[in-house]
Amino acid sequence: MTLLGLAARNVLRNKVRATLTVLGVAISVLTFVLLRTVVGAWTAAADFAVKDRVVTRHKVTFVMTLPRRYVDDVRNAPHIRAATWANWFGGKDPKHESEFFATLAGDSKTFFTVYDDMKVDKETLERFQQDPQGAIVGDVLAKKMGWKAGDKVLLASSIYAKEGDWEFRIAGTYTATQKSVDRSTFVFHWTYLNDGVSIPGLKDQVGWIVSRVDDPSQAATIGVTLDKLFDDKEVQTLSQDERSFNSSFLASVSAILTAFDIISVVILAIMALLLGNTIAMGVRERTTEYGVLKAIGFRNGHIVLFIVGESTFVGLLGGLVGVLASYPIVERGLGRFLEENMGAFFPFFRINPLAALFAFVLALMLGATAAAIPALTASRLRPIEALRRVA
Repeated sequence: MTLLGLAARNVLRNKVRATLTVLGVAISVLTFVLLRTVVGAWTAAADFAVKDRVVTRHKVTFVMTLPRRYVDDVRNAPHIRAATWANWFGGKDPKHESEFFATLAGDSKTFFTVYDDMKVDKETLERFQQDPQGAIVGDVLAKKMGWKAGDKVLLASSIYAKEGDWEFRIAGTYTATQKSVDRSTFVFHWTYLNDGVSIPGLKDQVGWIVSRVDDPSQAATIGVTLDKLFDDKEVQTLSQDERSFNSSFLASVSAILTAFDIISVVILAIMALLLGNTIAMGVRERTTEYGVLKAIGFRNGHIVLFIVGESTFVGLLGGLVGVLASYPIVERGLGRFLEENMGAFFPFFRINPLAALFAFVLALMLGATAAAIPALTASRLRPIEALRRVA
C-alpha cells in the first residue's frame, strides 16, 4: 500500500462528508462548464463569421434604414462580387405570441447567394422565387412551429403594421452548412413588404446591405471604400466585415458576458473553499494519527503528500463527475432546448472540449492547492504535540 493509495482510501472514512464534498465540487464544475458554454455559444456568430462578407448599415445606428438605391452603388463598387439586402420585419405568429424567431425581408434573387451558408435546395428556391408571398424558414423553426411546404402562415409586425396580418406561404426550409448559422429564421420577399408598406418613410428603404468581396484579407479596407461613396449623401454608412459587425452586437451585452466571467471565478473560489474546509476538518480529526505516523518514522514530506493526495483525489472525483454530468445536462438537455427555442441567440450550443478539460484540471489543481495550508500545518507539528491534541 503506497501513501497515495492510502490517501485515496482515507477519503471514504467519512462517507457522508466525502459524498457531499464530491457532489459540491461536481456542481461547481458543472456550473463552470455551463457558463463557459453560454459565453462560447453567444460569441459563436462572431467566431465563425464568413471572412469575405461585408455588412453596410446606417452610420448612426443599425435601427435606421438606408435608401434602396444604395444597393446599386455597392454592387458597382470595385472588388464587390455580389450584394443583397434585407429588412428586419419583427414578425410574430398571433397564435404563438410567446415564440420569438427572426423574420427578414430579403431580395429573393440574391439573398441565398450571398448567404450561401443557408442551404436551400433548387426546387424550394424556385418555388420561393415564383410566389410573391413565399417564405423560406429554417428547418428547426419549421419543426418547432409544425410548418411544411404549402402551409399558409399569418404574421403580425409592430414595425410594419397594417390592417389584418401579413399572409405568407411556406415554400420550404433551409439547413446550414456551418454550425453557427441560425436555423430558426423566417425569410420572405422584400418586394412583398415594400409593396404592402403604407408609411411613406418606410417605402423603398432597406435595413442593411450585405456584399461578398473578392479578397477576404481586404474586407475592412473595402468597407472603408464603400463608406466613402456615401460621405456626401444624405445618409452616411458604416461598413464592417461580418466578424466586426457581429462583435458590435456583442458589445451591447458585454456587461452580461463580463458578469459570467466574474461568476466563473467566484465558482472556482467556492470550490477551493469547499475543498479546503473539508480537508481542514479531516486533518483536525486525524491530528493524533499523523503524530503516530511521525513517531514511527514518517517525515514531514510524507504527511504533506498524504493530505494533499487525499484532497487531490476528492478534486479528481468531483471534477470527473461534474464533466461527465455536463454533457447530458448542458449539451443534450439545456443545449437542445436553447437551439430549438432560442436559436436566434444560441444557434449552436455545444460544450467546448477544452473548457471541459480546463474545468477538470482546475478541480485537480484546486484540490491540491486547498490542502496546502492544512498539510503544512500538520506536517510541522512535533509528534508529542500531535499526540496530545484532541479533535
